[in-house]
Amino acid sequence: MGFRFTAKELAGDLGISGWIRNLADGRVEITAEAEEDAIGDFLKKIYEYFSRYIQDVEIEWLPAKGELKGFGVNF
Repeated sequence: MGFRFTAKELAGDLGISGWIRNLADGRVEITAEAEEDAIGDFLKKIYEYFSRYIQDVEIEWLPAKGELKGFGVNF
């Protein structure tokens, strides 16, 4: 399974809301909302599955707004 759909499955298992999408420059953007521990587990699992493909990670932590429902793959 590919990166985006694996992330979607992991997010669902952890109760994370948000979305994932590919950017035009080849990077992947994820917006995720959940308890901090769940987000940490999510990021750890993504890295475990795809560490050989991940070259750099940039994380921006923002206060949760509670506006996201479910987890989707955007194109």
